[in-house]
Amino acid sequence: MLKHSLQKPRKLRVCVATCNRADYSKLAPIMFGLKAHPESFELEVMVLGSHLIDDYGNTFRMIEQDDFDVSSKLHTIVRGEDEAAMVESVGLALVKLPDVLQRLRPDILVVHGDRFDALALATAAALMNIRILHLEGGEVSGTIDDSIRHAISKLSHYHACCTRSAEQHLIAMCEDHSRILLAGCPSYDKLLSPTKNNHLDTIHTWLGDMVQENQYIVALQHPVTTDIQGSIKIYGLMLDALISFNKKTLILFPNIDAGSKGMVRVMRMKGIEQHPNFRAMKHIPFEQFIQLVAHAGCMIGNSSCGVREAGAYGTPVINLGSRQTGRETGENVLHVRDADTHNKIYHALELQFGKRYPCSKIYGDGNAVPRILKFLRSIKLDEPLQKSFCFPPVKEAFSQDIDHILETQCALAVDLGGTNLRVAIVSMRGKIMRKYCKPNPKTYESRIQLILSMSQDAIQDAVRLNCRILGVGVSTGGRVNPQEGVILHSTKLIQEWSSVDLRTPLSDALHLPVWLDNDGNCAALAEKKFGHGQGVENFVTIITGTGIGGGIVHHHELVHGSTFCAGELGHIMVSLDGPECMCGSRGCVEAYASGMALQREAKRLHDEDLLITEGMELKKVEAVSAVHLISAAQQGNAKAQAVLKTASTALGVAVVNILHMTNPSLVILSGVLASYYQSPVQDIISQRALASSQGIKVVTSDLEEPALLGAASMVLDYTTRRSC
Repeated sequence: MLKHSLQKPRKLRVCVATCNRADYSKLAPIMFGLKAHPESFELEVMVLGSHLIDDYGNTFRMIEQDDFDVSSKLHTIVRGEDEAAMVESVGLALVKLPDVLQRLRPDILVVHGDRFDALALATAAALMNIRILHLEGGEVSGTIDDSIRHAISKLSHYHACCTRSAEQHLIAMCEDHSRILLAGCPSYDKLLSPTKNNHLDTIHTWLGDMVQENQYIVALQHPVTTDIQGSIKIYGLMLDALISFNKKTLILFPNIDAGSKGMVRVMRMKGIEQHPNFRAMKHIPFEQFIQLVAHAGCMIGNSSCGVREAGAYGTPVINLGSRQTGRETGENVLHVRDADTHNKIYHALELQFGKRYPCSKIYGDGNAVPRILKFLRSIKLDEPLQKSFCFPPVKEAFSQDIDHILETQCALAVDLGGTNLRVAIVSMRGKIMRKYCKPNPKTYESRIQLILSMSQDAIQDAVRLNCRILGVGVSTGGRVNPQEGVILHSTKLIQEWSSVDLRTPLSDALHLPVWLDNDGNCAALAEKKFGHGQGVENFVTIITGTGIGGGIVHHHELVHGSTFCAGELGHIMVSLDGPECMCGSRGCVEAYASGMALQREAKRLHDEDLLITEGMELKKVEAVSAVHLISAAQQGNAKAQAVLKTASTALGVAVVNILHMTNPSLVILSGVLASYYQSPVQDIISQRALASSQGIKVVTSDLEEPALLGAASMVLDYTTRRSC
């Protein structure tokens, strides 16, 4: 009896299966921990999946370099990088795994995460009555990965999760609480441990000797297998934004999921591998990669590293698309859920690049491996394999996503007109919470001073209104470079307003991000977000006010043109020798149909005593305006009617030209003259447009303040920064 009682307990035979470079960064700390305790554990290492593929860097070599004996290498990937190839890869793995598992005969199989390779491992082990420890179960990301992850959790006998919410989700999935360990992420054990490595050496090795910390970007984007085409589109937009942003960028190739071939094709079409600003790599060892992330000016893409490990260093992150939707994140993560435009991603880069955030320990405190080893030692191999299920009440975890606080968040909108300068606080739903109006000064200095003064007053009022100002949007007349925040050329109505960098003084004084654009473009943006243009892929907005302006939306994107003068709809020529226009040319539609043109014609008729008809009254001090011309026409004045018919025809012809050039599905008339022009313009389209365009509808805007709402929409669409 004494001899029996002193007998050493049997070592636990643990097989760790790693499928790719990402899961190895989480599994390696556990493997080192198991190897450091040979008295308790016997480690077997199985390598499969993309580890063994040259296109993905043959990353199994880093496992061998870490001095692990690989018990088995399984080639399980069927090439093709589409949905069918993923299914075939699972099938191939299921064919090969039984022989390996029978040979290794592990007590515990450790699998990680949400990969299709891991699903094959868990399926094979469960059917062969091998106990499974699943790492990082219970998390939510918002793609097909969720289904795979939860399926692995249901097949697994034990769970080591990273966050309290993940633990609660596993309990909600009826997993036995006694078999769930809240360990934290094993990779954090390495992230939070002191390191003697010189990070500058690492930066220079991968990016060049001239690159310093916080002056480069790390990009890593993977396919979303439930929306492959959307993934490829977002990837292209991200690359375009990075090219425009013009910073040194380290970009890693996407993983092996369906859609990766298309993403690599986009990368090569854009010449990324030869671009002087980019270093494209298939693989970087985790220890070096995480140093690069830690000291980056920004990380962009949809890798879980961005929403998890990067938070440990406070690195600013831009998370694109839906792949990580639902994951808990620190305040360093800016979500761009609908990454559907180059500009939206570019503005996100402007917001995040170079910032630093408080370090986050949501996913771990650096002690995950000791907890997991202790948990493994506690497993009793003589207890039944059959899982028992529990149904406890679960309080739903609160997501700290910005969408929960949108109701209180607002934009500061500024509209610079020829007469007045207006500022407004605009909510996410397009409600104007407060509006301010003062005459627009004639000089640059006075105008800047007034904008700042009115904006600061509005910001103070916003506090009292319980509104959080996200940024400033500016609408102004003239030609604008919205990327640089510069007014290039102004209209004659706004003096001393050319070659003006408006973004810098406003941003510096107000400590807020600033966007600006031409007032016609802003009117189109207002319709896109709040008006008739919501959900419309192609439409045109035309402002009929003092002048004629507008904006063109094509494929849901505002068209600016190569020199930022697209959408100058008022200067479409409808006559070779018509009236002189404010632009210096002749025959522009603005010279016929704008409020100033109608006022000019009204004054001409009045000077000739041809305007006032019986029943009309014009006071001596009252200036003649377009209103009097319209009133005279409505009372039967043939001269006034002729002027308005000419103006309506000119505008209609201009609209027909627009239809034939851009082929929108909707024309929206905005401004004080919109309701008058709507019917005549629709008639001109039916008479003069090509048959394919005659059915296009002309509607009048329902928005009272399109310029202010459009200015606000620039902020509300692009600013999704977390605020605590």
